[in-house]
Amino acid sequence: MHRENKESLLENNKIYVSGKVASELEYSHEVYGEGFYNFRLEVARLSDTFDALPVTISERLLDVCTFPVGTQANIWGQIRSYNSYVESERKNRLLLTVFVRDFQAQNDADTAETGRKNPNDVFLNGYICKPPTHRLTPFGREITDLLVAVNRSYNKSDYIPCIAWGRNSRYASGLVVGENIKIWGRMQSRGYQKKYEDGNVEDRVAYEVSVAKIEARGEAKD
Repeated sequence: MHRENKESLLENNKIYVSGKVASELEYSHEVYGEGFYNFRLEVARLSDTFDALPVTISERLLDVCTFPVGTQANIWGQIRSYNSYVESERKNRLLLTVFVRDFQAQNDADTAETGRKNPNDVFLNGYICKPPTHRLTPFGREITDLLVAVNRSYNKSDYIPCIAWGRNSRYASGLVVGENIKIWGRMQSRGYQKKYEDGNVEDRVAYEVSVAKIEARGEAKD
């Protein structure tokens, strides 16, 4: 693949988050001799809550002995998806992670430069890959769930759940499968309960992109 094509694919999927390392580095896997580690990053919201986001980083980007819990970090990368087989359900579950391409320790200068304490910025340029699901919350608020396929190198794609609210929800509900869209938003974590037929209940966490702006057919909706 030509260099310019690779660069354009990198531009299709971008995330910048800043927060606190909330878990120890845990070895994940190896690809062609390169080891990868996982950890959780706490990213504050405007409210008193925070999003606990899964992060994957290459051993080539860090010394695993000097990345302790509590470290404040700025991270630039992409949102990646993968399937994890769940034995109890006998099926794959779609999981997301922030794949790190670069990072640095956060300091007061970084915070002043962005003008915000804990940035969480996502940009996606992809395609609707299943019909949007429009629904109402118990309080009557409109929500539309989207699944967006974003191309990356080596003929692979990442499948990223997105959620639109209010006017964006109404607009997104009219999108069709295969349509090219651009999304600006933030990555968030959301707790929910999975109920099984035997009556057991399991607490889970879902990860998705909360849409702030969406553009399709040359039209932009904030």
